[in-house]
Amino acid sequence: MSKMRHALILLFLTVVFIPAPAQTNSRIAIIPLPVKVIERPGVFAITASTKVHCDPTFTEIATLFTNLTAIKSSASKFAKGSKEQINFMLAGKDIIADSAGYRLTITPDNVTVSARTNTGAINGMQSLVQLILLQPKQGTIPCAEIYDHPRFGYRGVMLDVSRHFFQVSYIRRFLDLMALYKMNKFHWHLTDGPGWRLEIKKYPELTSKSAWRTHGNWKTWWESTRQYSEEGNPNAYGGFYTQEQAKEIVAYAAQRGITVIPEIEMPGHSEEVLAVYPNLSCSGKPYVNGEFCLGNDSTFVFLENVLTEVMAIFPSEYIHVGGDEAGKSAWKQCPKCQKRIREEKLKNEAELQSYAVRRLEQFLTSRGRKLLGWDEIIEGGLAPAAAVMSWRGEKGGISAAELGHDVIMTPGGYCYFDSYQADPTTQPAAIGGYLTTEKVYSYEPVPIALDPAKAKYILGAQANIWTEYIPTTEHLEYMTFPRILAMSEVTWSQKENRDYESFKTRLQSHYRMMQRLNVNYCRPSYRLEIDTKFDYSAKNVTVNFKSEQFNPVIYYTLDGSEPTTASILYKGSFDLQGSAKLCAAIFENGIKKEKSAKLDVDFHLAIGKKVIYNRPFSKSYPAQKEATLVNGYRGSLSYGDGQWQGFESRDMDVTIDLENPTPLKRLSVSFMQQTGPGVFIPDSVVISLSDNGKEFRKIKTIKNDIPLTQSTLTFKDFQFDLSGESGRFIRVFAKNGKHGFLFTDEVIVY
Repeated sequence: MSKMRHALILLFLTVVFIPAPAQTNSRIAIIPLPVKVIERPGVFAITASTKVHCDPTFTEIATLFTNLTAIKSSASKFAKGSKEQINFMLAGKDIIADSAGYRLTITPDNVTVSARTNTGAINGMQSLVQLILLQPKQGTIPCAEIYDHPRFGYRGVMLDVSRHFFQVSYIRRFLDLMALYKMNKFHWHLTDGPGWRLEIKKYPELTSKSAWRTHGNWKTWWESTRQYSEEGNPNAYGGFYTQEQAKEIVAYAAQRGITVIPEIEMPGHSEEVLAVYPNLSCSGKPYVNGEFCLGNDSTFVFLENVLTEVMAIFPSEYIHVGGDEAGKSAWKQCPKCQKRIREEKLKNEAELQSYAVRRLEQFLTSRGRKLLGWDEIIEGGLAPAAAVMSWRGEKGGISAAELGHDVIMTPGGYCYFDSYQADPTTQPAAIGGYLTTEKVYSYEPVPIALDPAKAKYILGAQANIWTEYIPTTEHLEYMTFPRILAMSEVTWSQKENRDYESFKTRLQSHYRMMQRLNVNYCRPSYRLEIDTKFDYSAKNVTVNFKSEQFNPVIYYTLDGSEPTTASILYKGSFDLQGSAKLCAAIFENGIKKEKSAKLDVDFHLAIGKKVIYNRPFSKSYPAQKEATLVNGYRGSLSYGDGQWQGFESRDMDVTIDLENPTPLKRLSVSFMQQTGPGVFIPDSVVISLSDNGKEFRKIKTIKNDIPLTQSTLTFKDFQFDLSGESGRFIRVFAKNGKHGFLFTDEVIVY
């Protein structure tokens, strides 16, 4: 019995059959938001007499519902006029147009889930389960009429079990939680360099050796010699799923309307395979290569044999073959790979990878399956019927859709749940990035840049959970919830109906439900974000405070002093004229809950002035382009927030034109450091001045004093005293000594 089911049954047995007073102000707080909800007065009361009836078509769904809720099923047929019944009824296409849709009718007498298909009945059942669990006092369901169907057919979650292994019992709980929020695709990342996780009978060493490594902690292993171990070694870390266990997971998921899509990573990220079968690498030696040798026919024999066993376990339409981040240096030096390039008349190593993908696609297609891969499979030419998972932004997905290929959108900036979700200084270690629940919710899977006629190729979107820094099930839930609730609404609910404030209101009830189900979700932060909107001509600033807290009590000051309950009470956005030193915090029961948010609001000398880029900013992180560094806006905790401008592998070198020679007092420029994704504070910053924009005089240099060992998110303001200096042109030069990313948000000049 899964932990989820056990928790549900205990919850129902302890509280469902206790009579509860009628609730006159019931609220339908379903997530994801249904297409249409009509609230009715009254409630349906669940008692010991309540029975479950179903059309024979929905016997399995009704059985699942009774198993989850401990409400008894009835052997008798549904009788019109009967009361205290929960019914699963088969409906025609004239009643339910969408095959995945349902209608949920709740009256004081009965509850009826109507659907055309098992898929629709499962979706309706999950809404009903939510409504039961969401009530403050269990035992009643608010009366309503709900009409619903999904926007997208693909609503996915990817779980990486290579870097850290999760037991079958937990995979079942994870699937239960996915199903509760109508996520219907479980992308199972089963193989990668840190470990092979699926039994392949033809290649037993994949599980006797490749499934085990010398260190349990991924980072420790990664920073060591990255050696593998073997099953039975007392110090080995790892594990694998037998084929029978995998089939059990497939069946368990299918009962809940979830398709399991396996991923067998190739041609890169395959160190664990090549360590035990080195003949499949370009060097022929273990621990040398991470990519399969694509000039070696034995490679394709191996991959086809593996995929044959995989297809016998997983009946999914798609088989994911990876395809991401494959290094090509070994192929360039390999005689076999170069021979393949010549014989197949390929242009380069990118086309060599495309050749391999096409060959595997033909193999899968001949067996009635479809190939799915990360967006790198586009490079060198996309295989004819391949589907693309777009993770490096949306460009790859747009390109594939325009070519008529199916696409799942999963850009890292919105869909990578291994990113920090709150202030990184308060969170357990993560890979980097900053992705709040609100930002997940803001994602729109159909890009504006895509031709509307091609939108049909966007099948949906997917959340990805890479587990380098997620070693336990508790941590996994912490990184997944509540962000997955936002993703469920992104992929299910109609675009025109989505509204973050509505979602946030409904989310409050789900916190209680997740507590009842023992979900270790990330609690909403008490951190305040100060949102400003500048009117440069009027020298007016509109200020708004934002928080994950629901209707928080906020006090603030305008002189930089720490707020108390005697300070100004925030009642909504307000305007400021001129300068101010904002300082604000959330209070609960008169106690300040978090360190204050601070922001100097000032129309400094450089605001709105022309910025000349002597070296270009990053195309991947342009922020607000030429306006970024002098628009008055400071960046948040994320370099992807549209206010932090990136400089990739090169120095930052900009010149600000103040339009006239101007007496100066001081200048400051801020940078961030987050070493995981390669973001560094510059080695030094140099300020130079000029009156003509040609001849500059160096005024001052400040060297960085933040060490590389400071791996957590860190900010540094380089502050320059320019008293007694003047100039029209100010040149800011930041040395990118680490050749990674530099990120800066504003050059402030007084």
